[in-house]
This record gives sequence, C-alpha cells and structure tokens, in this order.
Amino acid sequence: MVLIVYIALAAGGGDALRYVESRNYTEPMFVFVIMVVAASRPILLLARAAVERGALLLPMPPAMATYFLALFLLPLLGSFITEPAAMTLAALLLRDRFYSLPISNRLKYATIGVLFVNISIGGTLTPFAAPPVLMVAAKWEWTLPFMLEHFGWRSALACLINAVGATLLFAPELRQLSGRVARSDDEGGAVPWQLTVVHLLFLLGVVVFAHHAIVFMALFLFFLGVAGAYERYQDRLILREALMVAFFLAGLVVLGGQQQWWLQALLERMSPTAVYYGATALTAVTDNAALTYLGSLVEGLTDEFKYSLVAGAVTGGGLTVIANAPNPAGYSILKSRFEHEEISALGLLAAAAIPTLVAIGAFRLV
Repeated sequence: MVLIVYIALAAGGGDALRYVESRNYTEPMFVFVIMVVAASRPILLLARAAVERGALLLPMPPAMATYFLALFLLPLLGSFITEPAAMTLAALLLRDRFYSLPISNRLKYATIGVLFVNISIGGTLTPFAAPPVLMVAAKWEWTLPFMLEHFGWRSALACLINAVGATLLFAPELRQLSGRVARSDDEGGAVPWQLTVVHLLFLLGVVVFAHHAIVFMALFLFFLGVAGAYERYQDRLILREALMVAFFLAGLVVLGGQQQWWLQALLERMSPTAVYYGATALTAVTDNAALTYLGSLVEGLTDEFKYSLVAGAVTGGGLTVIANAPNPAGYSILKSRFEHEEISALGLLAAAAIPTLVAIGAFRLV
C-alpha cells in the first residue's frame, strides 16, 4: 500500500493504477481458495481417518504408530491438502493426543522441530501446495512429474528419516503412552460420505484449474454455497487465516516488481551451492516464499540454480516460526502446552537443527 501511494504521489495515479494492474495475482488468489477448501471439515476428517486407519496397520504400539504417521504421512498429505491445512491437522492431532498428556519437554520440542521441517519439505511433491513452490512453478513450468522427479522422493525420504528417528528416539516414552492417548471428539457428528466426495471434487477442480483464476474462483463461490447449505457439517472456514497468507503473497507480487534491479546483479555472482545454503539460512529470518518469488524475477537462471534456490528455501522452513507460512498456525495451536505457554525460539532452532541436516542430505547429497 505504501509503495502504491508513493508511486501515485511521485508519478501520478494513472501510473500507480497501471503498475498494480500489471501484476499477476493468480497465485495469491489460488492459495486463498485452496487453503479454505482443503481445511474444510470433511477433508480434514478424511485425512485424520487415513492416519487412524494407517496406525492400526503398523506393527507397533498405537501411540507410536499415531505419532509416526502424524510426523510422516500428514506432512506429505500437505502436498495435496496444502501445507497450512496439513499443519493445522497435524498440530491439532498432536495437541489432543500427546501434548495434553504429561510428556517431557524434550519430546515436545523434538516433535515440533520435526513437524515444522517435515511440513516445509513435505509440500513439495506437487507444484501447488507449498507457497515457495507455487510462487515459481507457473513461470518456470514446473509440472507434477517434474516435482516428483526432482523434489518429491527426496522430500519423502527426508520426512521418513526424521519421523522414524523421532519415533525411535522417544520409543520408551511413547510406549508408556499406549492406552492413554486421548481421542478427540468429532463435534457435530460424522460427515456424510456424499458431502466428502463433493468437497474432494471441489478440491480437485481447484487444483486442475490452478492457473485459471476465473474458473477456480467460480468453483470457490459454489463451494461457499455448499458449505453454507450444510453448515452443520462444517467447522469455521479458515477465511481469516487464508486471507493473511494470500495478502502476504500478494504483497510480494506488488513489492517484488521493483526488486529486479539489485537481485539480478547479486544472484548472477552466486553459484548454485552458495544459493542453496544462503537460501536455507535466509529462510530462518524471512518467509521462504519471499525468497523464491524474488528469485523468479531474475532472468536467465539455470535449472540447477532454480532447484538450489527452492530446495534451500524449503530446507530451512522449520528453523523459526517465521520461516514458513504454516508455522504460525502450528505455533498458535501447540504453544499452550509448553511452559509459560511460550515456545522458545532457541529451543525450536535446536530441535529443528538435526531434521534440517537430514533435509540437506536428501536435497544435496542423494
């Protein structure tokens, strides 16, 4: 807003209006729509049911199985129901079934460290779920097969190692919780399967038409109508949370258009390796979507350079609360279960350090 007001005062209202209209807001609009649809109650209950059914199939105590899947399966589901929705579901499940019990501080911090890192990297199986990927996928023509080949299997491997490591490290404590793990009640009762199918079709339609704002916005309006008509089967739609993320990304679009003059010269002097580790470090003090979007403004980048930029941005997405857009949601859900209702920044950084190193190994060494 400040930038547009300045342009209007310095060059005239016509120039300010032309600049605003020259920006492409499809990605921020898409993020808003898919966050709301994917975080609707029928979709979240379906994802939670997948965790519960999966836990019964694993050859380990129920508490360990649920804990493992919450840190492994749900972050990977973020590639389909979006990272913010996956973070919300995983944090609620962990809060109600583990953090509500008298568990150690070490387990609390280790869990949130792995959760934040796995959510950040677990959304890279597809080109539409993770904001740092979404902001560049259309321009760089990154398709679903491309993401699976270059990011997906590496992300899945890192998520698996992190989840297995945390589960084995705290196995004695988790075994003691078997039989005591709380089960959260489903307010409002079960959702009819027909309504769940309708929500899945809305989600699929939004994804298929991700680059066509008129179509997915029309689908969203129909979705709001269905959600209003069957309100008893809905929780509060996360309109406010989705708008906050969308406004942030739209702000990047507006501000980013004026940054190419210095970014081009800076990035042209950096090697892909330097960009990877630089992006990993910078993500800790700024949102990773900001880094990738600004990088997408630079012309003539090599494929290796693009990969390094995005891989580094998602690798460092769990180091701090501000490193990745879904982190504040997880923080707000879980903080009440920590001492003084605060999560130590240094504690989170230490807890996320080893999972981040695992991610570095997956993206740079494998």
